[in-house]
Amino acid sequence: MDMKNKKSRLLFGLIAVIALIMLPFHASQADNLASISDTLSTLTQNVVANHTIQFVTPTGVDASTDTIIIDLTDFANGGGVDYTDIDLAYDTDGSCGTFSNTKTLAAAAGVGVWGAAFSSLQLTLTAPTDAAGGEIVATRCIQVLIGTNASGGNAQLTNPNDTNTHTFDISGTFGDTGSFAVDFVSDDSVNVTATVDPAINFAISDTTIGFGTLTSSDDFFATGNLLGSATETEAHTLVAGTNATDGYSITIDGATLTSGGDTIDAIGAVNSASAAGTEQFGLRIDESGGSGAVSAPYAAAGYALDTVAFPDEVAAASGPSADTTYSVRYVANVASDTEAGTYSTDLTYIATATF
Repeated sequence: MDMKNKKSRLLFGLIAVIALIMLPFHASQADNLASISDTLSTLTQNVVANHTIQFVTPTGVDASTDTIIIDLTDFANGGGVDYTDIDLAYDTDGSCGTFSNTKTLAAAAGVGVWGAAFSSLQLTLTAPTDAAGGEIVATRCIQVLIGTNASGGNAQLTNPNDTNTHTFDISGTFGDTGSFAVDFVSDDSVNVTATVDPAINFAISDTTIGFGTLTSSDDFFATGNLLGSATETEAHTLVAGTNATDGYSITIDGATLTSGGDTIDAIGAVNSASAAGTEQFGLRIDESGGSGAVSAPYAAAGYALDTVAFPDEVAAASGPSADTTYSVRYVANVASDTEAGTYSTDLTYIATATF
């Protein structure tokens, strides 16, 4: 070989080496998981808790050899958590919102079945033996439920017995890695107390009402201006409400219209229509709002006044009730031989709550 050819080959080899050195070097490395979180049902030390672990995988799972390993070695598995206490799913858009793609789990991977097993508190999720592209789509959010929050779950992991921050890793042959941290406390519950005093509200809108002058030729209804009306009208209202467990009862007591030794007959316990020319004194009540209701015989279209039963219940609520408004209407009729006089009565309404 002549010197010229030797020099040429040496120069070519040197250029090749330099070119090789200048080529970009690609080291194989895992992608970083995103949006990693583990939401526990409680952060109290040394108590059992559910886990909701979520993370977005840049790579996804596309081979039967792929595994996802979640390190939970600082927890304890005294309850015997296994694949029956684990759910695996992923979402459709990587937002960690709705997890509609649910996977079937077993103790070991099979056709169409993921394996889920703990070894030294490392949870290994193994892709199905027939896994291919799209088993878990890239850039999707994966959710792993561990505990009684999983479908059919009946066992939970126990939190570390300290109040420190613990860091946990996610790895595996699926190609992505990441870490998350959980800080435990001695007690994560805040005891909040409040007192609600027993209460009852009762009001009467008008305590002075009248019929005016009664005649046997017409029926009369009481009004707040004391003049009375030939047309039925509301004389006053009662308003009642309570927070009592067993509600309230409103009773009426007193007597019928009286003038000295003379009286106008109370209608009695049977709800009856107004009848001009017949001695009658009675009332009826309508209600609105709350859960209170008018009691018989005062709830029908006619009138009643059962003085024999006094004090007689006119309305009630069976439990706590917002304010109920009761519209009270009174009727008075006289016969042609009803004794002349100025008639009056004091009717007393009492609201009693049962706490």
